[in-house]
Amino acid sequence: MSLASLLDSLPIPILQAPMAGASSDAMAIAVSRAGGMGSLAAAGVAPDEIGPAVEAIRAQTDAPFGVNLLMAPPARPEPATVDAALARLAPWYAELGLDIPNHPNRFSQDFDAQLAALTRAAPPVASFSFSILTPDQVDALHAAGSHVVGTANTVAEAIAWAEVGADGICAQGFEAGGHHGYFLEDIEASSVGTLALVATVLAAVDLPVIAAGGIMDGRGVAAALALGASAVQMGSAFLLADEAIVGPTWQQAIGDAPSDATRLTRAFSGRYARGIENRFVREMRGAQEEVPAYPVQNRLTQAMRAGADKAGDPEMMSLWAGQAVKLAKPGQAGELVRRWWAQAQETAQSLAARTADRRAEPTR
Repeated sequence: MSLASLLDSLPIPILQAPMAGASSDAMAIAVSRAGGMGSLAAAGVAPDEIGPAVEAIRAQTDAPFGVNLLMAPPARPEPATVDAALARLAPWYAELGLDIPNHPNRFSQDFDAQLAALTRAAPPVASFSFSILTPDQVDALHAAGSHVVGTANTVAEAIAWAEVGADGICAQGFEAGGHHGYFLEDIEASSVGTLALVATVLAAVDLPVIAAGGIMDGRGVAAALALGASAVQMGSAFLLADEAIVGPTWQQAIGDAPSDATRLTRAFSGRYARGIENRFVREMRGAQEEVPAYPVQNRLTQAMRAGADKAGDPEMMSLWAGQAVKLAKPGQAGELVRRWWAQAQETAQSLAARTADRRAEPTR
């Protein structure tokens, strides 16, 4: 079965975005059971734990699901770079009453080992962000039985994924919450809105396109499908779900946030990501270009973010969320998916009825 056929076979063409630190295997299972497709965020999962995690999901649902890896580059920063970054963070750690962490021995999981484990586990869909696989790596995943989806923030990135043999493109628009997957150009050149990106990627590649970014309810689902997307991917819409693991401080920040509350920042992780603006984002704005690149800064702020969460202080947490996050609603993940799909169908039917009425009106 091709990826296009797999997506067409879904009762509900809604994919749950893999959100490290926010989504869970329980969420993935609930979404797949409801008729959509759940995803496991495996960026922080050790290689020897990936296979068991995939098998655990398989044991609880026969429906398709995906597993996502972030293609973090090997990090070997100079000690002076780490010292400077920690000095910049020292006042924030002190405010929380925390000691500055020592130089980490490791900044992220070994991607090559993760990829080998994921290939052996052979989930129905394997998706990737931050960079691009080689044709040989894609071939190995295909041989194992996995469909490959590459994240693209531009048409050029979508074409690059098509050229290495990917089965589909996740077109991630500027509106998306969390880390952006750009890898060919800088953030400014890679900041394309979801609707524009989906339309132009569809014109450039002959692959299924999954629309992602700013889709928060059934109306957004209907709009993306009307453009020609094979499915949509929703992340921030699940942040208040029962299965979300974001915790009360993050969820309260969503409730307290004003409209249009999100900003792109490099300060927390060394890579641009969208979240609710807080004091750390504001006060680090002038220095955010100086922080070490992902995953180094991400690892150095880890204890600070965890400490702020424990203290109930949202001002030093990475509150990842997309534009329109204020539309997020609480509920069980599977029920949310069913609700959005019913709304999408109602929206499409209403639009079709209005179009028919206009066509029936006499011209003047």
